[in-house]
Amino acid sequence: MAGGSMDIIVAGRHRPGRGPTVESVDPATGAAFAEVTTATAEDVDDAVTAGAAAMRDPAWRNLLPHERARLLHRAGELIEEESEELARLQSRDIGKPLPETRALVASAAGTFRYVAAALETLDEALTTPRGPYLSMSVHEPIGPVAAITPWNSPIASEAQKAAPALAAGNAVLIKPAEWSPLAALRLGELLLRAGIPPGLVSVLPGPGRVVGEALVRHPGVRKVAFTGGTTTGRRIASIAADKLMPVSLELGGKSPVIVLPDADLDQAVRGVVFGIFSSQGQACVAGSRLFVHRSVHDELTGRIVAAAERLVIGDPMAKGTHMGPLISAEHRAAVEAYVQLALDEGGHVRTGGEHPTGPGLDRGYYYRPTVITGLDPASRVCQEEIFGPVLAVLPYDDEEELAELADSTPYGLACGIWTRDYRRAWGLARRIESGTVWINTYKQLSASTPFGGVKESGIGREKGREGIRAYMTQKSLYWGLDEAPSGWGT
Repeated sequence: MAGGSMDIIVAGRHRPGRGPTVESVDPATGAAFAEVTTATAEDVDDAVTAGAAAMRDPAWRNLLPHERARLLHRAGELIEEESEELARLQSRDIGKPLPETRALVASAAGTFRYVAAALETLDEALTTPRGPYLSMSVHEPIGPVAAITPWNSPIASEAQKAAPALAAGNAVLIKPAEWSPLAALRLGELLLRAGIPPGLVSVLPGPGRVVGEALVRHPGVRKVAFTGGTTTGRRIASIAADKLMPVSLELGGKSPVIVLPDADLDQAVRGVVFGIFSSQGQACVAGSRLFVHRSVHDELTGRIVAAAERLVIGDPMAKGTHMGPLISAEHRAAVEAYVQLALDEGGHVRTGGEHPTGPGLDRGYYYRPTVITGLDPASRVCQEEIFGPVLAVLPYDDEEELAELADSTPYGLACGIWTRDYRRAWGLARRIESGTVWINTYKQLSASTPFGGVKESGIGREKGREGIRAYMTQKSLYWGLDEAPSGWGT
């Protein structure tokens, strides 16, 4: 095959996985272009054992924070140096247009650089004494970390977990999604080139039911950082509870976008269309429920429909493409089933709802951007995550009901608000249950700003300075200063 065969990485060494070999399929053509060997529970055990040993090695254990930071910064530089190759690899692996995969690679490089900078200035605390002693709080590595990542934004998600885990002094075991393992394997190679000790880096492709399950259950894994579906997140949380193991879970979303009557409609149209149709809607933060004040509902809906119909669907590698294919034929079929359900629930498809046809499109897993009106906010299509380019437009009359409508799903990952009135935006943003609220923008993310969800969108936060602490344990030290013996004495 054009892409050849790739092996797993166990403690810094490439070797064939003990599991079956699987094909990587280009979703733009439906053709396999690479083969990847997969890991088994035995491979996981080898990786965890080696990772724990590497963490105990004084050469790493005693490395000062600024010295670890130097290695992480170098990793960011290497990612940047190979950015175009990495972007093209991901476009072929997951079907995102090149501008989006270039942004993912830039995000990954930026994450390593930010984490390196934050690590250099991450101070410990001297706590307030309440007796004849000096007390302080210090942080230490938590232990081998399983980083289980999704297929829709591979290298950025893997950097978001691997960088702080390594900064904290841990071994990291990356389990990429079965559909998109290639970027993780290249990242593992770059981490080793950057000088990260080999035992600390493993990349273990394979099915979640095998590799993910083995990682989560392994007694040597001390934390799991997972991004993916809520059902899988619940299972991980259940296993972690039995182990008394901390987890961070970034799960599903059904994000509301609100357009108040005073909004700049030109800006709102661009933001709404980008928020739902970029990444083909395959984003946990996709703005899939649009609440529009009835006074501007018809105008805004018409403009969104027109903008959706102008989007260019096609080859992810081609200049000017807005939307590539969905990740697989199975996933496209699931999206189609939701659109049919919308019709059954009384909705009206204003545009989309079908495959595009024509040269270069027939073999790929393409789907048109779809706008649906006429649904009840309680309908399944408005309650369940579709993970595709499907927007439900819902009118509202009373601003007081907006927060209740926005919070009417089990999710709480992200929200968008479009208005010229920042006082109204502030009040609404504070009332809505959501991990992130964007005001007059959408899908802006920063390595310095914590990210995560509430309710069934997950627990814990990644990114920011505290994102490093999330991969550490806290220890208190007391230094006695009293010459007299403590306690009962003699």
